[in-house]
Amino acid sequence: MAAPSTTARRRPARPARTQAVRRRVAASEQFTGWAFATPGAVIIVLFGAVPIVWSAIMSFQQDNLLNPSTPYVGLRNYRAMVHDPIVTQAIQHTLIYTVLFVPGTMIVGLFLAVAMNRKLRFITLYRTAAYATMAISTISEALVFIWLFDPTYGIANYSLSLVGLPAQQFLNSPSQALYVIVAMTIWGWTGFAVVIYLAALQGVPPALVEAAAIDGAGSWSIFRRITLPLLSPASLFLAVWLSINALQLFDEVYLSTQGGPLNATTVLVYYLYKQAFQNFNFGYASAIAYFLFLVIIVITAVQFRVGRRFTYYRS
Repeated sequence: MAAPSTTARRRPARPARTQAVRRRVAASEQFTGWAFATPGAVIIVLFGAVPIVWSAIMSFQQDNLLNPSTPYVGLRNYRAMVHDPIVTQAIQHTLIYTVLFVPGTMIVGLFLAVAMNRKLRFITLYRTAAYATMAISTISEALVFIWLFDPTYGIANYSLSLVGLPAQQFLNSPSQALYVIVAMTIWGWTGFAVVIYLAALQGVPPALVEAAAIDGAGSWSIFRRITLPLLSPASLFLAVWLSINALQLFDEVYLSTQGGPLNATTVLVYYLYKQAFQNFNFGYASAIAYFLFLVIIVITAVQFRVGRRFTYYRS
């Protein structure tokens, strides 16, 4: 009999080599990393990227999610925003809220962080209490502030009566409701600002503070010329993060005022919600959402551009 050819002898080796390659790939760190990351990536694509693209398409359509017919209307939804007086009001309320909420939260958080950045008895308890505001749900927060500022039996009006001041309507007043929501959210976000600033304060080199004190600098001078510049990265982060959250204000308005009274607390996201889930005008709501997205990008870019001039990074 003739001996088998060389090619015939090598054929059985191919499956073996393939299996060896598969085993090496399966045992590699890259494969393990992708195996862990893939479920999260799939969730992000399905519930993040797909809705973003879908809403972009809807913003150019007349869509109520009930009628299968979704005619293309071009820029009509965006043009309608220009002539919508409630959109103008919502933009004004959103900007006023952002201008008050962001610096207010940063100032209160910095003050408490500086107060807690020292050796005191029960300091852990104080720090836990400061951060507890972040652990409380928005529903509980809104209920507490509705009770505090109730015009009839709230503690705020009771305190005013003790000093002879007239009772206020607070959340029922078009001129006061938005500022009550500002106070509510500053209280709710202060714990987050305290944690960020406290971590940054503990990174300030004690040698710089001691050297400045030896040179005769006072406490305020040390804080203004040494501590604050070293806190600038944390301040920039908080300014950007809080601004993004402020521009997307919704929960507190929905739970406390429903955009009232007389649209005095209607902000962009709440008006977007009403258009989408009450009026079923999803095309118009998508256009508002993308307008807000553009505003957030512009404000964030400006903050980073300006922040570079005032931010000091230690090597």
